[in-house]
Amino acid sequence: MTTRERRTWHIVTCEYPPAVGGVSDYTRRMARSLADEGDEVHVWCPGSTLREDDGAGVTVHARLGALTPADLRRVGTQLDRFPVPRRVLVQWVPHGFGYYSMNIWFCAWLAARAWSGDRVELMVHEPFLVFRRGPARYLVVAIVHRLMTLILLATSHRVWVAIPAWERALRPYALGRRLRMDWLPIPSCTLPRPAGSGPVIRSDGRERPVVGHFGSFGPPVVEMLEERLGLLLEQDPEPFVHLIGMGSEACRDAFIHRHPTWAGRVLATGYVDASGLGRCLEACDLFVQPYPDGITSRRTSAMACLSSGRPVVTTCGDLTEPLWAETRAVAMADANDVAAFVSIVTNMLTSDERRRELGERGLRLCEERFSFSGVVAALRAA
Repeated sequence: MTTRERRTWHIVTCEYPPAVGGVSDYTRRMARSLADEGDEVHVWCPGSTLREDDGAGVTVHARLGALTPADLRRVGTQLDRFPVPRRVLVQWVPHGFGYYSMNIWFCAWLAARAWSGDRVELMVHEPFLVFRRGPARYLVVAIVHRLMTLILLATSHRVWVAIPAWERALRPYALGRRLRMDWLPIPSCTLPRPAGSGPVIRSDGRERPVVGHFGSFGPPVVEMLEERLGLLLEQDPEPFVHLIGMGSEACRDAFIHRHPTWAGRVLATGYVDASGLGRCLEACDLFVQPYPDGITSRRTSAMACLSSGRPVVTTCGDLTEPLWAETRAVAMADANDVAAFVSIVTNMLTSDERRRELGERGLRLCEERFSFSGVVAALRAA
């Protein structure tokens, strides 16, 4: 079997453009990259529209509706019209498939597909909620997630994981089954413009560096961001802050409400589509990307910054892979050490050379270890 032999893929995902999200962008890039290799790709996603093309070789079936049992039976009938063997690649995020993050019906449907002869593969972006103190409903969801995991691992022919830590989390739920699990790194889903020299925003005739943050602005990250920005804006060389992405405007407004003196130095873009994202990323001299569990290769926002050639200061935590320290592709402080984080950023802002070197190392890591060509090669070789 040659690597150029035409294959047919059925990708099942909880979101796909025009829906906004990391899984959505990732799935489209994956689908198009497989099609570029000459494969036939069918994407099955929520909605109830007729099939439509999404570039040569990619057909979108937005027919999963609300992922109810009736919706799944209807889609199953449509899938059965395709020749066997069918390779079904599921983009798995437990909270993405409805039913308040507890869609047991979807897992049972996949199990039935596998038992009837489909080859089901799982791409695990996130496995399940961790057990922790909280409301009773949180505990119920965490338990149901593990039941769903048991079904999925019993069903899957092969499992791909977004970060190596997910294999350690998932392996006990394979119940001793020798199920192959492989790391499939998540590349940046942006198409950045070539990195240029770090531009600055001018104000009152003065040049100031621009510190950016790109992401979805979830509560845990926003909390970390605010406590760091509050200190950073007091430091020389008095940077501007550029918040990029959906949720950035609400984050800026809340920050300015608590810190009104910084109103003129904190900007927000709101949602930016793929065509404009490269320009927004390039407009920043440095990115601050703090995460409570540390940077990992599944953080598509950080990967986008790195692939644009921008230097990134981030945090290390329980999920951080060794490659970040080994390659020095980012500058890191412990997730709980706010002062160290701010100190690293301040030092970076005072040296064009340090920023340039850090940006080059990050870009080199993206090119050598994280690319959709590598993702496609791994999938097609499996």
